[in-house]
Amino acid sequence: MAIVIFYEKPGCANNSRQKQLLEKAGHQVVPMNLLTNGFTADELRPFFGDKPVTEWFNRAAPQIKSEEITPENLTETEALNLMLTDPLLIRRPLLQVGEQRDSGFDQDRIDSWIGLSPEQVEALAEQDLERCRRNAKPTLSGAIEMTSASNYDHVLAYHNRTKHRLERYATGPETLDWTSQPNPFREFSGAPRITLPFADTELATPFANLYQPSAVAPQPLDLQGIGWLLELALGISAWKEYGPDRWALRCNPSSGNLHPTEGYIVCEGVPDLSDGVYHYISRDHVLERRFNAYRSDDTAITLRLFVGLSSIHWREAWKYGERAFRYCQHDVGHAIGTLRYAAAALGWSVRIVENLGSDRLAGLLGLNRNQDFTGAETEEPELLLAITANTGEADSDKLPDWDLARGEWYGKANTLDPHPMYHWPVIDEVAAATRKPVTDSPIFQPTTEYPPLPSINQTPAAALIRQRRSAQHFDGKPSITAAVFYHILDCLLPRPAPPWDVWQYPPRLHPVLFVHRVDGLTPGLYILPRSHIAESSLRAALSSEFAWVKAQECPDHLPLFQLVAADCGQASQTISCHQAIAKQGCFSLGMLAEFEPTIQQASWLYRELYWEAGLLGQVLYLEAEAAGVRGTGIGCYFDDSMHELLGLSGQSFQSLYHFTIGYSLNDARILTLPPYPKEMR
Repeated sequence: MAIVIFYEKPGCANNSRQKQLLEKAGHQVVPMNLLTNGFTADELRPFFGDKPVTEWFNRAAPQIKSEEITPENLTETEALNLMLTDPLLIRRPLLQVGEQRDSGFDQDRIDSWIGLSPEQVEALAEQDLERCRRNAKPTLSGAIEMTSASNYDHVLAYHNRTKHRLERYATGPETLDWTSQPNPFREFSGAPRITLPFADTELATPFANLYQPSAVAPQPLDLQGIGWLLELALGISAWKEYGPDRWALRCNPSSGNLHPTEGYIVCEGVPDLSDGVYHYISRDHVLERRFNAYRSDDTAITLRLFVGLSSIHWREAWKYGERAFRYCQHDVGHAIGTLRYAAAALGWSVRIVENLGSDRLAGLLGLNRNQDFTGAETEEPELLLAITANTGEADSDKLPDWDLARGEWYGKANTLDPHPMYHWPVIDEVAAATRKPVTDSPIFQPTTEYPPLPSINQTPAAALIRQRRSAQHFDGKPSITAAVFYHILDCLLPRPAPPWDVWQYPPRLHPVLFVHRVDGLTPGLYILPRSHIAESSLRAALSSEFAWVKAQECPDHLPLFQLVAADCGQASQTISCHQAIAKQGCFSLGMLAEFEPTIQQASWLYRELYWEAGLLGQVLYLEAEAAGVRGTGIGCYFDDSMHELLGLSGQSFQSLYHFTIGYSLNDARILTLPPYPKEMR
């Protein structure tokens, strides 16, 4: 087995097929972006070996097809200079194994070099594996083909456009009037309301038991259980008051506490709840009936419960401008986490319904009913989750077979901001480019190689969930123990238990940590690759000067490595848009994503990278609370400054979310009030 560094052009379907061929032969492929790598002439020349200059070129490049460039007339120096100016001229892929390099994908040469199976060589002998195919359809079943170039280009352009940089921030509003903040609560006027009950007794499931699903007896999947689920996942956790200002906090975190995420219930056969679609209002803890399902017969039905999530982009864009789409996706990831934790406390399971496209989800939730959103902000469909009570229901994630045209729809959406001052078209463009088609479900299952998490905290999970807050200031003096630090990181590893059993993809995000004050651990820059393959890719991509030393007294199964021993406080603060909270915490981190290789597969996976970041963030939030400290997400950071610190070039890896944990300082001037009036309970 060889580790193959594979320099490719994003959007080239043949490059994808070439990588699959190498992987099926047992090789490990480390993808790199040929167009943005930034070779020098001395670095590029060895890839061509003893080939004549005419064989260095991509004959499909526009400048060659138009005869603007004639390779037969060029010297080596002239050819290299042209290629450095326009990397599309380079014959691809460029391949590197150890110190040996090659260009192009000649099956016979590669077979004699590192080996391919005879069956693969024979099957592909008649195929052109070097010319890039156009208009390949995105799919995630079988062989993965590349997404359309236009969608990929929109995603890449949006991501680069919305980076914060030391010299300028991403485009946003020039001023904010907090008195005109959009209404944080969506309602549908005219929709019948169903009051969700509050339980007479508290849900007593210990937090430690959430990681041992068999230890939690399932609650009935009824109106009471749904009330618990929605309260602990999307409900109000407290009200805050300061002077004349009053605002709500929720169990699901949100960038700027702006809450673009809306929750819906889709149910069939649930006691005391008519089959249909309901919208949840967290402020009042009620369901609004949006759709009453029509059934043509009285045959027995299977109990089914789903939670749908959507985003109202304007709630975030009002404050954050063009970067807001990123934050909306973070919030979806946090909501996936809160739903999984809440369901685990009830003894329930959660699965993302993968074989569902954005268009059908919009139809199911009524988000495509333009007549119901006249004059109101639209909602973008995100995903649907199937909820089961761990009682072996068959087909529990099969969607209800309803005739949406024959059922009855209710309600008109309220306007959240009657006088919006800005519009950010790039958000609409990236939303359109990342909508999901119908796909097969992934086959990945979380690994079982990690030992079970220890049962440490016996505090009721509901109490920890409700007390979660985003820290605003930290005491920059106390430290945390190494045991606490390692346990928090251990919870980020994918295991077949909550919350990671909801995530059906291999881990694609890997924390890079700025360690400031952890007892017994040298301050410095550390990294936690969350898969063995990622570790190899990261070692190849990051600065060659990094040490990669296993952290002191780190558990054997925890892949935490020290890259540099240093005081990283000022670096973490500067990278986090000069925010002192990144330096004052006991540690902070950035989540490094396998970026370009992922969105090359399908543009809609751009959203899922941020969902995974939000899910990681939710684990950090709750584990910090369980350890007696507090966390906060950091969405404002200088993207490429982080990459430069790590020695990264190109876009194979990108930092998508930052976070910090420490000892919170509370502002005694701000009053904390109960989430719901006593008479509601």
